[in-house]
Amino acid sequence: MEILCRYDEMVQTEDLKPNPENPNKHNYAQLDKLAEIIKYYGWRHPIIVSEKTGMIVVGHGRYEAAKILKCEKCPVVYQSFADDDEEYSFMVADNGIGNWSELDLSMINLKLQDLGPSFDISLLGIKDFVIEPFEKYEDNEKLENVEIIGDISNSFYIIVQFENEEELNKFKSKYGLGKKNRTINYKELMQNEN
Repeated sequence: MEILCRYDEMVQTEDLKPNPENPNKHNYAQLDKLAEIIKYYGWRHPIIVSEKTGMIVVGHGRYEAAKILKCEKCPVVYQSFADDDEEYSFMVADNGIGNWSELDLSMINLKLQDLGPSFDISLLGIKDFVIEPFEKYEDNEKLENVEIIGDISNSFYIIVQFENEEELNKFKSKYGLGKKNRTINYKELMQNEN
């Protein structure tokens, strides 16, 4: 297994101690997928271990994935914490903050259409993800009034979504667009900026 992250020490997997108070629970499917990702990409993140308690603070899932992969050793970074409260709250915060984010699946879909057919989308770690053609987004209810001018299959493009009709009308007025939404090329846009 290739180690591609910085670490303080390679520690025997069997010597690592998970924190029994870790509230983040990993299911078997997630751990199997994480093991597959580590096997493919290598170790990109070390496991963080507390200097004070010797227990894992961050990386419980990676630790479990390492056991699935039968890794003898794992990359570890040691960190100090002022007290038990700080150690515990950091462990919770590291897991909790990730719940605030949201993946833009449509953006990922558009980017992945450029990748070769051999790319394994399961390595994205997104459950039940499928690549959908751009045409799907043309049929989307929010895009039903968009007029695509010319062939955009070999173009770079963005889709602008407005919060309300007032914002849309301001944009259309500023850039000289007609009653119907339409595409505008970069050169036209820059001419209107001057």
